[in-house]
Amino acid sequence: MMEKSFGGIGRRTVLKAAGAAGLMAATGAWAAGSRKRYAVVGVGSRARMFTNAMTGKFRDTSEVVAICDRNAGRLARAVKLITETGASQPRGYGAADFDRMIRETRPQFVIVTTTDASHDDYIVRALEAGCDVITEKPMTTTAEKAQRILDAVKRTGRQVRVTFNYRYSPPRTQIKELLMSGEIGDVISVDFTWLLNTVHGADYFRRWHSDKAMSGGLMVHKSTHHFDLVNWWLGAQPETVHAFGSRQFYTPETARRMGLSGPHERCLTCPEKQKCNFYFDLAADPGLKALFLDNEKYDGYYRDQCVWRPEINIEDTMNVMVRYDNGAHLNYSLTAYDAWEGYHIAFNGTKGRIEHRIVESGGAAGAAKVQSGSENVSIRVIPLRGQPRDIEPIIGKGSHGGGDDVMLTEIFGDAPADKYKRASDERAGAWSALVGVAANKCFETGQTVRIADLVTGLTPPDRAPMPDRRAPVPMPVRVKIP
Repeated sequence: MMEKSFGGIGRRTVLKAAGAAGLMAATGAWAAGSRKRYAVVGVGSRARMFTNAMTGKFRDTSEVVAICDRNAGRLARAVKLITETGASQPRGYGAADFDRMIRETRPQFVIVTTTDASHDDYIVRALEAGCDVITEKPMTTTAEKAQRILDAVKRTGRQVRVTFNYRYSPPRTQIKELLMSGEIGDVISVDFTWLLNTVHGADYFRRWHSDKAMSGGLMVHKSTHHFDLVNWWLGAQPETVHAFGSRQFYTPETARRMGLSGPHERCLTCPEKQKCNFYFDLAADPGLKALFLDNEKYDGYYRDQCVWRPEINIEDTMNVMVRYDNGAHLNYSLTAYDAWEGYHIAFNGTKGRIEHRIVESGGAAGAAKVQSGSENVSIRVIPLRGQPRDIEPIIGKGSHGGGDDVMLTEIFGDAPADKYKRASDERAGAWSALVGVAANKCFETGQTVRIADLVTGLTPPDRAPMPDRRAPVPMPVRVKIP
């Protein structure tokens, strides 16, 4: 397989060379030593990670030349905040002017942080305009949209990067290292449980994410992170999916069992806000107030919708089984109403077992993030015969367990070659999202879904080397039973 780098010489270089002169004119190629040019489409909460990086740590190498958003108030605020940093003076464009923005500001890269269902539209249009793309996860929400992106990459020769920051946090990289080393031999099965508490979990049900047409449901929006981790950890591709899912907690019936008269439109105007344990004070958070409450007059979007609304159509209880092309099986569950937030995962292999657990935050009474020390992160290796041993976890600094800074340095800075192959392109983005897409189909039909039936032309992403499954497995030491 040919190499694929990002932002440098790599896969597709020869294909692009023939049209280099035209491409340089279209995208405003930069002289040696000058800053790379970025446009950002979508300026909600997700965009801040990228804009803060480009106006802060990486301001000498990166320039935000344009901002695009459908909400005029958020757009004006984003342009103002970036300009005030002194790092750049971006031009603002409405969503209808995306193509004009590309022509006039000539970015080399477009960063997509819009609602999930619109990712494919901006990705494809940016690729066709001669730009490379950096997109938030999930890459997209349906098989049809994934196919559009895959076809556009092949057609244009441009590159897409999906920002799976979970790969980059040190404890998860430690797990990858253990698996790559053959510590437990060939992985045969994986048990993976992810819990969302009633602060973070509930938030998906009061935002646009509660509409599956916009988010793909939690199976796509949230679980794409988790499926990508397993795909990457195993160095394998999912083949078949079977799943069950339903909404059992965030319902009008639950509200009534809690003593409420029923669901209402939003928290701000709720007549029962004093009684509801899920009341969310949007005005009390300065950042969210500035982003959403102060700007809802432009688009009518309420950031504090009632979590008990009957029109919610995403699931809160999900169980998925996946079979991989290397024979491994995954048993995965996600619930969105738990007493604590985090996950535990176990890998069962031919030589033993790895158990890994992270507690990210508590429940409603202790909602602050707690992933600040090794007491909240554990890694244990349990051989088939012999004594278990605990691995001291490496604790990263910053958001997402320290993963964001490592990933952003790789995107905007000068990072060394990565033996773990953590960078994700459109192939990894599709493989993870399609597991969620397949699960959604299972919810509807009750039938097993083959990933190969969803899209065509999807190949494996670049992989770090894993243990040779053909290598002989040593016999365990015989134990005498008294």
